Amino acid sequence: MPSPSPLPLDPIEEAHRQWTEHGWGAVADGMAAVTSVVRAQQIMMARVDEALKPFGLTFSRYELLTLLTFTRTGALPMAKASARLQVHPTSVTNAVDRLERAGLVRRVPHPTDRRATLIEITDDGRDISRRATEALNDKVFAAPGLAPDKLDALIRLLTELRHQAGDFDTGDQPGRWH
Repeated sequence: MPSPSPLPLDPIEEAHRQWTEHGWGAVADGMAAVTSVVRAQQIMMARVDEALKPFGLTFSRYELLTLLTFTRTGALPMAKASARLQVHPTSVTNAVDRLERAGLVRRVPHPTDRRATLIEITDDGRDISRRATEALNDKVFAAPGLAPDKLDALIRLLTELRHQAGDFDTGDQPGRWH
């Protein structure tokens, strides 16, 4: 499907003008910032979805598979996967259900906690994760749409926003972008 033609104006700039004209000028910049981030997320996710389509993966399922490949044993408790991915446990359960049906992960009993279940990646899951990562690296991550210096500035700004929102707390150990 061809990409739609670019609009002849920036709709967020027009929304900002309208916000100001309607007496909401004091919050127009905030509206423009939020709307810009949401639109940028839509653009990036469309590119990600296109890269993952041949593998039958959504981004959330890809993230879970890749998280499992980064572990020493290829397995994590479901609750820990939920925390690391910063999603509700129900979302992890749904992703595991689909990945399990596809033969990419399996549920196994936790060896020391009868109440917990581990998600374990299969060999097919590792293969799909590797190939999907190569596709994402090539089609999305290698050229995310900004020059390297601007990309770094964007990551710094978004890191500050996430930190201020309580997304993470590194204590006295500043991270790479803050």
